Amino acid sequence: MAGIDKPLVIHTGGEHTASVIWLHGLGADGNDFAPIVPELGLAKNSGVRFIFPHAPKRPVTINGGMIMRAWYDVRAMDLTIGEDSDGIRESAELINEMINRESDEVPCDRIILAGFSQGGAMILHAGLRYPQTLAGLLALSCYLPLPDSLDDEANDAARGVPVLMMHGDFDPVIPISTADRSRRFLQARGYEIDWQRYAMQHAVCPQQIDYIGNWIRDRLSL
Repeated sequence: MAGIDKPLVIHTGGEHTASVIWLHGLGADGNDFAPIVPELGLAKNSGVRFIFPHAPKRPVTINGGMIMRAWYDVRAMDLTIGEDSDGIRESAELINEMINRESDEVPCDRIILAGFSQGGAMILHAGLRYPQTLAGLLALSCYLPLPDSLDDEANDAARGVPVLMMHGDFDPVIPISTADRSRRFLQARGYEIDWQRYAMQHAVCPQQIDYIGNWIRDRLSL
C-alpha cells in the first residue's frame, strides 16, 4: 500500500500546542468530520490542529469488491470473522507516521487519536500499541480489531491513556453488543474506559458532540 493522500488540516488558531488526528469510516474521506470542529466549543486561539486523513482506496469484499476508501478490508457482516490483519497493520503504520510527524512539534501527551466506525477501530488498534503515552483515544461507533494479539503487542505507555468509547443503542452496522464486548475486554486488562451510550444508530448526535468537546478540553487542559 503506497501511503495516503495529503490530509485535510484545520487549525483553531493560536500557537500550535496540541493535535487531534481524526479518522473517518468506511467509504467516507477526511472531509466527513471536518464540520465538527467549530461545534466542539474550542477557543479560537486554543492552538489545536485537527488532521483529517483520507484512507487509501482498496477493494472491499463486503461491498462486492468495490474500490473505496477503507483502512482495511471487511470480509463479513460479523466484523470479528476473517479480519484483514495485513490491512489493519498497514494502516496502523500510517497512523504511527502521522503521530510521529505531529510529535515533531508537540509532545505525544498533547496528541489525541479519534475515529468513527472503521476509523475508530484503527485508533484503538494503533493507539494501544503506540510506544509513547498519548493524550487520549476517542473511539466512536466502533470495536477493537485483532483483540487476541493485544496482550502480546500492547505498550505499557498506553496503559494510562484515557479511552472514550461512544456508541448508539440501535447501531445496525456495528451492534452495541460488539462494542460492549470490546469495552469489557479492555477494562479487564486495566484500561481506563469512559463508556457512553446514545439512543441513535450508526451516527453522531448533538449530545455526543457536547461531551466530546468537554472531553477534548479536559484531556488537553484547554
